[in-house]
Amino acid sequence: MSKNKQRTGIFDLEHISPIELKKMNPKNENDEPLIIAPSIVVDVNSVRLKGNRISAHSALMIVKEQMRLSGIRKRTIGEYDYIFTRMLKNMNIEYVDEISLETLFGFIASLGNIKDITKQSKLRVVKAILNRMFDNGWIEKRFWKDVKIKVDGKIKPPANENNLAILLSTFDMSNFIHFRDAVAVLTIYKCGLRVNTLVRLEEKHIDFDNQLLMIEGDIMKGREALKLPIDDELERFLKRLIAQNNKIRSHYRKRNKYIFINKFGESLITEKSTCTISKRLSYYAKKYHLKDINPHAIRRLYATNLLRKGANVALISKALSHKSLATTTAYLGLSVDEVAKDLRDYL
Repeated sequence: MSKNKQRTGIFDLEHISPIELKKMNPKNENDEPLIIAPSIVVDVNSVRLKGNRISAHSALMIVKEQMRLSGIRKRTIGEYDYIFTRMLKNMNIEYVDEISLETLFGFIASLGNIKDITKQSKLRVVKAILNRMFDNGWIEKRFWKDVKIKVDGKIKPPANENNLAILLSTFDMSNFIHFRDAVAVLTIYKCGLRVNTLVRLEEKHIDFDNQLLMIEGDIMKGREALKLPIDDELERFLKRLIAQNNKIRSHYRKRNKYIFINKFGESLITEKSTCTISKRLSYYAKKYHLKDINPHAIRRLYATNLLRKGANVALISKALSHKSLATTTAYLGLSVDEVAKDLRDYL
């Protein structure tokens, strides 16, 4: 093929101009561009065995079904199932009434020499299932309510603006995969989306007339709908990505309307713990030796930039779809003392 012949494959996009690429780059603290290039519903009463005793495994089966019906994702339910089943096995529990404080402490001890934050995460899962069992009337008291694991809060840093700019400068914007990944990075950077929400975005979630992401609760972790503004640059690139998606879907006869798809026109949603976008960013970070380049770090950068520009913690918390302000302050790396010092200015 002649070197001068234009590419016309479905994965090739028209060359993006240097001006457009420059507009994609993040800005520094002075707002100046950085110069770098079907399931069966089980009756609750059906788990009762041998009088009033309830099989722990049968109870867990019903809790899982209740979680599914409430809209919790299959992957999350699978993680809950694994952890709770492990506790039942480790502690030799057969019936719900055998679960006690000693069970919880014994299970935590059985986890061995792992990080406290990991123990905390597993305990949180066990508590969530026990809460549902309590609500179902199978347990009389919430004896687990005050069981906590103290964790020293190690704050993960946000992505670095310069590293993010370097990453964007490495993309071949005429290549579909590179362009898709660039738009994914920009969407997280400019809107602070979780990566699991990002890959579930569909065309119906974008109101181009009003420059808004209209995110429905069913694709949000907290199940609450959210509206987020987009700027001119992101609007332009989203439209360009959608146009290219349509060519690919037409070629492979796919009918979905997802914003982020693979080269075969299929969704990037997966039940695995790490999605395609996360893997791609990890690949780029290793290839170009860029520190803290991952969806979570970029989301933290979004929050940090909002704080730097004067947004209050309550607004940032809402934008991030956090359930609690404590989560947001930890996300921003604000210590208890810093919060107290800032609040004193309002007394």
